[in-house]
Amino acid sequence: MKFGLIKERKTPPDHRVVFSPEGLKRLKTTYPAVGIAVEASEVRAFSDQEYQDAGFQVVTNLNDCDVLFGVKEVPVDALIANKTYLFFSHTIKKQPYNQKLLRACLDKNITLIDHETLVDADNVRLIGFGRYAGMVGAYNALAAFGKKYDLYNLVPATKLHGKEDLIERLKRPFIPPIKIIVTGKGKVGNGVHEILKGMKMKEVSSDAFLNKTFTHPVFCQIDVLDYNIRKDGQKMGVTDFYNHPEDYVSDFEKFTKVADIFIAGHFYGNGAPAILTQAMLNAPDCKIKVVGDISCDVDGPIACTIRSSTIAEPLYGYNPSTGKEVPFDHPAAITVMAVDNLPCELPKEASDGFGTMFLDHVIESFFNDDKDGVLARAAITKNGKLTKRFAYLQDYADGK
Repeated sequence: MKFGLIKERKTPPDHRVVFSPEGLKRLKTTYPAVGIAVEASEVRAFSDQEYQDAGFQVVTNLNDCDVLFGVKEVPVDALIANKTYLFFSHTIKKQPYNQKLLRACLDKNITLIDHETLVDADNVRLIGFGRYAGMVGAYNALAAFGKKYDLYNLVPATKLHGKEDLIERLKRPFIPPIKIIVTGKGKVGNGVHEILKGMKMKEVSSDAFLNKTFTHPVFCQIDVLDYNIRKDGQKMGVTDFYNHPEDYVSDFEKFTKVADIFIAGHFYGNGAPAILTQAMLNAPDCKIKVVGDISCDVDGPIACTIRSSTIAEPLYGYNPSTGKEVPFDHPAAITVMAVDNLPCELPKEASDGFGTMFLDHVIESFFNDDKDGVLARAAITKNGKLTKRFAYLQDYADGK
């Protein structure tokens, strides 16, 4: 078997990679018989020379590889027929902009495995960049607050070198006694938590957050049942929410009345209720002034996320009375940070961490006949057809 590390071709360029040079060395040590090739790339966070110095072949085509690893979507014209690909395809929610990509995978007899669909038997995701998105998202949200009110000016995360550097920078400015609400307790939410705790910000309970005042900045991390309630008033477990999201409505408005910053690190499933609506943001008693939407579902559960932003221009404003975009420092604006590729701001650290997870949880399945079904569960297309698990994508694949 031969693995290939593909060049990232999406614009704007993504500097991350599935395996760093050190990550590939660990992979080769664990599985000495595997072949490995690295496609030459001028945009990767690690240079071609670093891979060569680590003992790996750098090539201009990967036609002799069996399995190809990438991060972002592969352009249709760059797909090699009859291969197995693993990358973030952004197709499983029927995203219109990637319909042609899914169609091409079917037409070219490609086995498509999405990093997002790699789950264990309990449907828990095995790998992801979420932790790094959370860390950078927390930093950027606090940077946005400082910029909006001209209180302090943090250097962009792209100029820093990792978690400890982010935390050290955040310790320097004086942050007033604001309240920060964080949704999500998965990898993204916990990445946010790492940064806020690392900078010694006090964490408080939801009850204290809602009812007490503080002389120092505080944050509260909440999960789905803290901001969603059943329409019939019954109190059920989290499993009920995931199985029957249509029976719930958002109860997030109570937090909008006291929070200054909202950092969204939740996972938003199909059928779940909107979390932060335009009506909530336009209410006279809404206090939120900065939204750091790490999840970045455009036209999704967060009304002010009307588009994604970029690393170069991370902020825009949202006027809650009109629902329209305005400058981020407009007097009536909710300042929005909705960068959809936040881990790119820490590409080396994020790549090394991702590769470690990949080696720990996925690679073994290529060598043990997939005895735990990891690859079988994750495959979206195979043998020119959608797999049973993803048959719901048929109309999308057909362009209907």
